[in-house]
Amino acid sequence: MFKRVLYLLLLLLFTLLCEAAILRDSEQSSSKTCGYESCIKVDPNKLNVHIVPHSHDDVGWLKTVDQYYYGSRSLTQKAGVQYIIDSVIEALRRDPARKFIYVETAFLWKWWQRQDEKTKEEVKQLVNEGRLEIIGGAWSMNDEATTHYQSIIDHSTWGFRRLNDTLGECARPKIGWQIDPFGHSREQASLFAQFGFDGMFFGRLDFQDKYKRLKEKTAEFLWKASSSLGEKAYLFSVALFNNYSPPPGFCFDVLCSDDPLIDDPGSPDNNIEARIKVFYNYTMYQSRFYQTNNIIITMGGDFTYQQSEMYFMNLDKLIRYTNKIYGSEVNVFYSTPSCYLKSLNEAQISWPSKSDDFFPYSSDPHAFWTGFFTSRPTLKFFERMGNNFLQITKQLSVLSSQMDSEGLIHFKEAMGVMQHHDAVTGTEKQHVAADYARLLSASFAYGTEIVSKAVSQMVKKNPQIPDAEFHSCLLLNISSCVITESSGNFVVTLYNPASQPTSTYIRVPVTGNAYNVSDNSGSEIVTQLLPVPQFVRQTPGRNSNSTKELVFFAEIPPLGYRSFYVTELGELTAEEGEEMKPASVSAIENDLYTVSVNQAGNVVVKWKNMTLQVTQSFHYYEGMKGNNTAFAYRASGAYIFRPKESNVYNVSYSGSYKFYTGPVVNELHLTVNSYISQVVRVYKEEQKVEFDWVVGPIPIQDSIGREIITKYSSNLQSDGTFYTDSNGREMIKRRRNYRPSWNVTLEEPIAGNYYPVTAKIYLEDVEKKVRVSLLNDRAQGGTSMLDGELEVMLHRRLLNDDAFGVGEALNETAFGYGLVARGSHSLIAGRIQDLAGVALQEKTEAISLALRPWYLFTPAGGVTFHQWKARYFMKGSSLKSKLSKNVHILTLEPWKDDTILLRLEHLFEKDEAGALSQSATVNLLDLFANIEIISVRETSLGGNQWIEQMKRLQWQIDSNEVDDQPYTFTSINKTEEGAMEVVLNSMEIRTFIMTVKHT
Repeated sequence: MFKRVLYLLLLLLFTLLCEAAILRDSEQSSSKTCGYESCIKVDPNKLNVHIVPHSHDDVGWLKTVDQYYYGSRSLTQKAGVQYIIDSVIEALRRDPARKFIYVETAFLWKWWQRQDEKTKEEVKQLVNEGRLEIIGGAWSMNDEATTHYQSIIDHSTWGFRRLNDTLGECARPKIGWQIDPFGHSREQASLFAQFGFDGMFFGRLDFQDKYKRLKEKTAEFLWKASSSLGEKAYLFSVALFNNYSPPPGFCFDVLCSDDPLIDDPGSPDNNIEARIKVFYNYTMYQSRFYQTNNIIITMGGDFTYQQSEMYFMNLDKLIRYTNKIYGSEVNVFYSTPSCYLKSLNEAQISWPSKSDDFFPYSSDPHAFWTGFFTSRPTLKFFERMGNNFLQITKQLSVLSSQMDSEGLIHFKEAMGVMQHHDAVTGTEKQHVAADYARLLSASFAYGTEIVSKAVSQMVKKNPQIPDAEFHSCLLLNISSCVITESSGNFVVTLYNPASQPTSTYIRVPVTGNAYNVSDNSGSEIVTQLLPVPQFVRQTPGRNSNSTKELVFFAEIPPLGYRSFYVTELGELTAEEGEEMKPASVSAIENDLYTVSVNQAGNVVVKWKNMTLQVTQSFHYYEGMKGNNTAFAYRASGAYIFRPKESNVYNVSYSGSYKFYTGPVVNELHLTVNSYISQVVRVYKEEQKVEFDWVVGPIPIQDSIGREIITKYSSNLQSDGTFYTDSNGREMIKRRRNYRPSWNVTLEEPIAGNYYPVTAKIYLEDVEKKVRVSLLNDRAQGGTSMLDGELEVMLHRRLLNDDAFGVGEALNETAFGYGLVARGSHSLIAGRIQDLAGVALQEKTEAISLALRPWYLFTPAGGVTFHQWKARYFMKGSSLKSKLSKNVHILTLEPWKDDTILLRLEHLFEKDEAGALSQSATVNLLDLFANIEIISVRETSLGGNQWIEQMKRLQWQIDSNEVDDQPYTFTSINKTEEGAMEVVLNSMEIRTFIMTVKHT
């Protein structure tokens, strides 16, 4: 009897447990109401007021990333992100009606790693219920002017990956939240659309543009972000009414000074009726400028919600009493940007469209935020080299079967931080800039270890052969490398991260007098010794014995390497000695052009096959000094470019120049004055002229801040028109003193005509049918203030803060001196009728500047060339077959679970390059030499959603424009012959996760 009762009790207990488990699973399933399912139904007969609590947490600005996270240096800024997230979770726990959005994955991940399992499960539940919504989702809120599209994609992808891996599909962002970047690029909108986003919200646009948009109710619009991609790059966009701040008087944070809402009926300080009326009036006023019966009210700011209950308690009252008093007219509730966008979409109305961008941004008539396009030029170059080396590190991790190592993850995350709108922009405090450099420097160390190990494995002919050492020299920018200076014989191995064979001129700093260089076949190749210019040797902080550079031409296979054995010979031959001496010539040349110097010390380039002449010169603007007490007293600073006068000052020539000629390269070494110098290079049969400029230390002894520019002045008639790139990708037409969206009035005619130049700026003469293009190695500001002239800013040293928060003058020093910056420009000219040839040349040069071959050095010691060749392969490529010239492998990186992430991109815009603008087909199975592809599945651009599951909201356009290329999804074509073919249309990027096996 007892056993039977026990059995029945156990059976009952088991049944109850099963029912509880089923109920729990059902609850969890039903509680997964994230995204649009979590949105409150709006009232069609009232003004719906979407209250969006948020915190804008800069990944470094006045404090470093760690100082912001942990809350140290509170006297600089009271900000601690760990307290914000802790506090928000606690506040959401107290009331299920509350919502919050979070943006910066770098901080969220840092916090997540420090939580226990109970907290993690609670956060997941909040995300699944749509109460904690992830917006943006990239590693940081990236800048849009000075960032390269490859880095934007990379750091977004890594943020999405972290969110997917920890919080699941409900944490997949659907909205771009670019509330603080200083202007907005068309390419950013295009990338957001390709991520699968339904829209974006932004805060900063030109004050004249904003006034017109609000007046005409066009602050919400459909952004046509690419004429090549058509509908695929449409993005619904919202310009926020009050940037990202709460209504005046309604900031309830510990950082704010506004009074709380006091509803105690017995208190003499009760202010509910008065305060609610003010809020109601504000909402009714804001609603006058938008098309639907929905408005969004941002409730938050910089590092708000450190004591979240303080904010939420007042918002609870604000919502309750507004609905109670004015409920017949307004419907106020907690919401998110996603829910707001859903309400607009359900309105089923037509929206205006836009096809240009939001540069330059000005916040008042004298504050054009165009200085940051150039601020901190060495940090901008370091970031660009970081992307260069990160791509190499990722590629070689795949090709050598090294999967996601901690070092590679560190590198990705450091580069994600660098994209932040107060990092690569140069708008941070000096000690923060130093910390960014520290993070990136550590990442280079991790990358160097990965790359060295990978190349060691790839080149060995036999596994039993000991690994060779492959060292990187990170100071080649100042012609310094310990290995080449101290080793008699050494091997230079060059890795090419590009998808096409690369032809390049190698420059190696050396101390010897003569060298022999042998390629992989054992053939001796032509070399040339040139002196390191004195102005480079005198760079502050340079500690190098090298006084010469060994130069030779190298061709490197795509996604491959090539090694060169260098032997020191001893004394110079008579012919080599002549190369090291200045040549008695008045110009240098090749078959296309001649280069000379005029009496003013300017460089003159004259083409032989066209009636084209370009004169390059240096100038400076005197930065406006001011106390910033009024618009008219705004100073030039880290953000703001404001010349004291509208004229530019010529740099007086007080230096000298020398020509050097030889079998590889002809050079002009030009010292302009005490702080500006350059080397101009003419290579055999090269279309480009290379300008290797050195600027600094910029003098300040006369208490004048200077902004150094260079001009390339031609005899072309460009009709006030020029073109600049958008994040290194598509080009945008610019016209002097003009905006496509409104009739602009410019109080600052120079600063108001400056645009971001991430990769290229060019102008054309339609009658002469000639184009002149300038390509750069880092983000800079540029313009065309006169017809036929290109102007680019190189360096800035200023003595006043511009009063936008950083609190310091942009007065960089290094090694006890003003900062010295060294960089390069490539000048290319061609005939417009040869459109494909010019476009291909420019694209090839842009890739060569962004993805340079990486130098690796190995001391040869007692190992002869023949011994080295017997042990190691000296040339190899990981591509199985050639890619079309219009196709590029944008991404090749380890993913997870033995998969890799592959991105293929079409390089050309529609109608940009003739036949090269046509679609291209790639057989994935025929792509890699030593990798067998087991399976392939396509994803969205961000790698966080299968492409067939990507569904975006559709919008009606209030426009008569007809799109030439509506977007249609193209699947992977599996042919009868076993090929796995992918078609790429103009400007298209396609992303794949592939299961592979190394053979």
